[in-house]
Amino acid sequence: MAVKRIEHVGIMVKDIEKSIQFYQEVIGLELIKRMGHPNPNLTLAFLGFEESQETIVELIQGYNSDLPTEGKVHHICFKVDNLDEEIERLKSLNVKFLLTEEIETLPDGSRYIFFAGVDGEWIEFLETTR
Repeated sequence: MAVKRIEHVGIMVKDIEKSIQFYQEVIGLELIKRMGHPNPNLTLAFLGFEESQETIVELIQGYNSDLPTEGKVHHICFKVDNLDEEIERLKSLNVKFLLTEEIETLPDGSRYIFFAGVDGEWIEFLETTR
């Protein structure tokens, strides 16, 4: 298995600018990057610690801002070296893929896929160059 570490936790937000400000001023994280998504309704912001270039929080605006407070965490993400190999391994374990069984690619070239945990929680495997 090629999981390297937890990559980030995705949090759904109503106002990404207010959330960026909060995570910077209150938590002390730094904005590493922001970008769009293949789904034009979504805006993403990645925050963490600039010196390590590690993202720990992904803010997601435009997905579903009407969830109850306890439902704002969207997914947990694990970094992998080879997404294609991991997908084949997951298929052999009869894992249920979410959204699609196709790999999604972000504007920065990162590739990902979502699958369900035992209780339906969302788990993401991400292949990225950083």
